[in-house]
Amino acid sequence: MTALLPEGFRDRLPPFADAAARLEAAILGAAYAHGYERTDPALAEFESGLSGRLKAARAQDAVRFVDPVSQATLAIRPDMTAQIGRIAATRMGHHPRPVRLSYAGPVLKLRASQLSPERELRQIGCELIGLDTVAAAVEIVQVAVAALEAAGVTGVSIDFTLPDLVATLAAGPLPLDAALIPQVRDRLDAKDAGGVADVAPAYLPLIEAAGPFDAAHDRLCALDAKGALTSRLDGLWRIAESVRGRVALTLDPTERHGFEYQTWLGFSIFADGVRGEIGRGGSYTIVHENGAEEAAIGFSLYADAIVAAGIGDIERKRLFVPLGTEAGIAARMRGEGWVTVAALEAGDTPEAQLCTHLLRDGVATPLG
Repeated sequence: MTALLPEGFRDRLPPFADAAARLEAAILGAAYAHGYERTDPALAEFESGLSGRLKAARAQDAVRFVDPVSQATLAIRPDMTAQIGRIAATRMGHHPRPVRLSYAGPVLKLRASQLSPERELRQIGCELIGLDTVAAAVEIVQVAVAALEAAGVTGVSIDFTLPDLVATLAAGPLPLDAALIPQVRDRLDAKDAGGVADVAPAYLPLIEAAGPFDAAHDRLCALDAKGALTSRLDGLWRIAESVRGRVALTLDPTERHGFEYQTWLGFSIFADGVRGEIGRGGSYTIVHENGAEEAAIGFSLYADAIVAAGIGDIERKRLFVPLGTEAGIAARMRGEGWVTVAALEAGDTPEAQLCTHLLRDGVATPLG
């Protein structure tokens, strides 16, 4: 027997597993207070159905296996958003729109990168199905911020992007051959100024239209002389205004990595002290069984990165209850918010039980 785990997997031990559970409860509690009710999708589905809903490269992330019962190929979800879309389009297809749903659970990826080697993650999020208006986007961003605040996460910043920016400009003020759009998108995403200049020099100023939100927004407005982006930029301003002062705001209008299936809006969420994103969101569409598409918008957060950085954690308060202490006294201390750890045999000590306080004469006394 071995204690080793496959690459990309890990055990979550105390106090980190407890911290992750508190974080999840706080986020889902804040979401519930805004009308987002919990749903719990199946861990695995038929591969054909799940792959069709994952879109883009995410279908390649799914771990597949043959079900010994049905002999069909199943897939373990690499992302829960597609499953929420399935539920909204089928079992909740009759529900009045918009549908507000929250969720939390493990996701599994077939492979990972060297910078982010984790293959098993805990995903928490909210989806608003039936609308992708500015008002819906304002609500989703506000709920994400409120959820992180409730979880004690500080130093949050949101970076906005406009996933369909190049397509919008290509169809209007900056005409571009449709075959060149993917190439221009990739070079703008990579901030490859030389590459953009070679293919579509008119798009070169978009690279400079990134940075702190207000300045980047002004630069985009200045570039949009013909007003093709007016509605998007006005909407983006309203969204940013709704959380101004609570989080830092930036704008990178040509960011595309990870936003391939988003429609008009995308955003990444960061926090001080955490490497990489702690979440992302945006607008997208779900497909019904009759082929009709429905607008949606939402966000997902990843608890592991937040907990690993110690953000949102609470002070550990473990009270050692000596052998023979009356049960009612320990119950009273739990009612006051203490975690009580009772001695079960003579010789047990607070230090052995990782306690921070000792119950002495009915009072919690700090150790040391």
